[in-house]
Amino acid sequence: MSKSTGSLFGRMLLWATILVGLPAAALALYWLVTLPDVSHLAKHHPTETAVMEARRAQAKEQGHPLHIKFSWVPLARIAPALQRAVVAAEDASFFAHEGFDWEGIKDAALYNLEVGEFKRGGSTITQQLAKNLYLSSERSLLRKAREALITRSLEHHLTKERILELYLNVAEWGQGVFGAEAAARHHFGKSAKELTIDEAALLAAILPSPRRYDPIRHTAYLNRRQHHIVRWLERGNGRRAGSLSTNRQAPEPHDLAPSEN
Repeated sequence: MSKSTGSLFGRMLLWATILVGLPAAALALYWLVTLPDVSHLAKHHPTETAVMEARRAQAKEQGHPLHIKFSWVPLARIAPALQRAVVAAEDASFFAHEGFDWEGIKDAALYNLEVGEFKRGGSTITQQLAKNLYLSSERSLLRKAREALITRSLEHHLTKERILELYLNVAEWGQGVFGAEAAARHHFGKSAKELTIDEAALLAAILPSPRRYDPIRHTAYLNRRQHHIVRWLERGNGRRAGSLSTNRQAPEPHDLAPSEN
């Protein structure tokens, strides 16, 4: 290669690096600057979430108002059975990982490649909390990347117990129903602290598609999923929610429906 040719190639490589690198760097800087400050969640409870806002907007587009049912309660006022049922059904290794279930992500990626669509995300409870609090329901790699940054920040600033408390209080459990307390009163007419094992398992069972099962319809799928969760809870009877990290096996995965969120 001649000196002039090498010089031309070098300039082209430099410009290519600038053209590609500057937008990427600008995007990364924008993301870092606009990332939500999650540290305040250690002591303050959210009063509104991105999912609540999205549901209100959807209802408005459809021409009818949406009344949000949402009542914050501390983790101590949520039945241990519900805490354990949700961890078992949604993220069995929650207390063992640092925000990401790499095996779940790998399985989801293989499934997405197989079907040719971005349908599963292998989300942990922390990732779901990040999405519920701050993100849209759009399924894209860019949103997943932003979700990952927020997830890492949540795990860095908050304890596992606080993350679980937040998730249980903002999770969607029906048409305009958010949080364990509102869900217990909406579906069973009692407080979240009074939930039985069967009721807790049923609430955990509808989490992937909460609006589809409101009011609760005891389909074969839902009954089977509830049964698996109850059986899992009974095997671990007597253990507090945090000890679930010693058992990484959740209810049978083939019975888990894709989330509607």
